[in-house]
Amino acid sequence: MTDIAHTDSSLTNQTVELLQEMIRNACVNDGQKTSGEEIRNSDMLETFLEGPGVELEHFDCLPGRRSMVARIQGTDPTAPALCLMGHTDVVPVSPDGWSRDPFGGELVAGEVWGRGAVDMLNLTSSMAVAFRNSIKTGFRPKGDLVYFGVADEEAGGTYGAKWMAEHHWEAIKADFVLTEFGGLPTETPNGKKLTVAAGEKGLGWRRLTVKGTPGHGSMPFGADNAVLKAAEIIRRLGDYRPSPKLTEMWQHQVSTLNLSDEVKAALLDPEKVWETIASLDAPGLAGHLHACSHTTFSPNVVHGGVKTNVIPDVVEIEVDIRTAPGDSDNVDDHLREALGELFDEVEIKHIHDDAATFSSTDTPMWSLLQELMQKAHPGAELIPSLIVGATDARFYREKGAIAYGAGLFSDNVTSSEFMTRFHGHDERVDVDSLALTTQLWVDVIQNFWK
Repeated sequence: MTDIAHTDSSLTNQTVELLQEMIRNACVNDGQKTSGEEIRNSDMLETFLEGPGVELEHFDCLPGRRSMVARIQGTDPTAPALCLMGHTDVVPVSPDGWSRDPFGGELVAGEVWGRGAVDMLNLTSSMAVAFRNSIKTGFRPKGDLVYFGVADEEAGGTYGAKWMAEHHWEAIKADFVLTEFGGLPTETPNGKKLTVAAGEKGLGWRRLTVKGTPGHGSMPFGADNAVLKAAEIIRRLGDYRPSPKLTEMWQHQVSTLNLSDEVKAALLDPEKVWETIASLDAPGLAGHLHACSHTTFSPNVVHGGVKTNVIPDVVEIEVDIRTAPGDSDNVDDHLREALGELFDEVEIKHIHDDAATFSSTDTPMWSLLQELMQKAHPGAELIPSLIVGATDARFYREKGAIAYGAGLFSDNVTSSEFMTRFHGHDERVDVDSLALTTQLWVDVIQNFWK
């Protein structure tokens, strides 16, 4: 069982209360530039963290889209700077799917409920509590200690970390960064392991515009119907099989699976990996393994047509493309291969282009995390993992910083159940995990510069 004896109950209570307030602020980011209103959480964090020796700043990319930075100056200008980065926005909800108020922040049976409890206000709040603990105890780090409460992560960081890195890099600059997501215990054939995100796939989102010829819907024979073309394009994207990218992180991941040696060997074989994944009788696992080993193409938004009796001449398809490591420059080549002769009939607009990123695990921070995380899970080895979505860590890695997705969670929920809470109904996190994560940040701060 998880050991929480080393945690501080007072700090845990602070994290619970701050998390509840951040959930209740309902900083919902629906992808529109006028959404989010992260100013509510940002201003609350500034008030929470103000104190002697702390430099506080905030930055507004757009009205209401506020990010904040708190800094404790280090005693040695040559020492590495450490940043704790958490985003303050959350994704929308479908209230009918929830059994409780998604923005109530209720504490029920040892769990805090609400949108953002897992992604990632639990980490954002626990980081703030650990940072404030440094202020209240008079701790002076050797290098700069930075807390970054950032807007707009849930829509790609355009109005948050990306904008800050491009316009205010000196305000958030750090050598080492801890952010989402890691520290979830996983039972493997070789015992319990803890995953820490050392890399993530890239973004290659595209908008495909398909052209046709307008006409009367009563005479469809031989018509140049943009919807029919778009349907075929979508079908081809769904059938497309890009070559796998079986990285070192993939090998680590396969080693943790409770599958036969024969199946594991097939998952490491470029010629067999696709069919092997397809043959698994666990759809959730199959989908995750496919995403970890391939560049993926998901046409998720379609706009077209003006009226039932008018043959449409324009259809737009938005495709969520996530690139595997080493594949970020090949998105349009993939589209050409997938679409064949239809490629030349499509206008392509780039929505997002961010390369896959990875941080080395041969660092003092990785070693420190391995040591500290074993307080909760004795003997559990760290495994570097690849995040198949996108986080703000990529903006730091692109600047040369080491960035890991960390955290520390209890055994109170299985890893598969926990993962379903990301962007899902009834999102919640247990208090034991909040205790462990808060203590992890406190321990990292106190030991990183020793």
